[in-house]
Amino acid sequence: MAEARIWDKDKWGDKAQFHSAEFFNSRIRQLFHERVRQSGKPWEEVVYSPDVAITREDVQTIEDDLMATGFRYQYSAQISIVESPEKYAITAGKEEVSEEEELLAAHPETAEAAVDESGRMVAGTGQNVLRRKEDVSGVVRFISTTERVMEMVLEGVPEDTIALIDDSGGTLTAPIIEGFKGILCLGGTVRSHLGILAREYGIPCLMDCRLQGLHEGDLVEVEYTAAPPPATQAHVPTDEDRAHIWKIDGSA
Repeated sequence: MAEARIWDKDKWGDKAQFHSAEFFNSRIRQLFHERVRQSGKPWEEVVYSPDVAITREDVQTIEDDLMATGFRYQYSAQISIVESPEKYAITAGKEEVSEEEELLAAHPETAEAAVDESGRMVAGTGQNVLRRKEDVSGVVRFISTTERVMEMVLEGVPEDTIALIDDSGGTLTAPIIEGFKGILCLGGTVRSHLGILAREYGIPCLMDCRLQGLHEGDLVEVEYTAAPPPATQAHVPTDEDRAHIWKIDGSA
């Protein structure tokens, strides 16, 4: 009985921040406690006993119970909604979801599109990686899947492409980065790997972009002439020193 109290003790502190994490953690702890008690073994034997191990089937049962409550995950990796669309809020119950919907679901718009003092529509802002001599205009194209990257590898990157991506690591788009006229990345900072790659390849790039009514095929002008954030803030997202993304008249 004294041994049982060792694993009954709550040493985890506060509850997990997210509902799904707390659901899994509490259920796994409960299941383990029950199996240890039922085994009747001391701790020295329990740690080597397959009888108390948490199995893949156990974890699947817990996830099934979580899904039965109506909960659905928010996705961060595109492969997740490809392999298990029924588990994610953006794809559950839908036959098809566009690449644009995928990206914007993971990075919701922060506000309605605004008009600046010069009368131009501001469709977003971002942190400029490297100050350029001129702003750049082009066509926004959402790129978040290996299928679209392979299409551009085989057929070429369309002319005037301003690539809108969420892979701040740069791995996904590395094979085609040289073909971009500019980059708008929804995550990361100017010190992220994608920012470093863009700087080395000479591709204008904004990181940590926050969009306001921007869509696939829109014509935009990007303020790549804006100053980058100061070195003291280059490693974190910030509300200061942000470059503008203007939607050009005639865009959808």
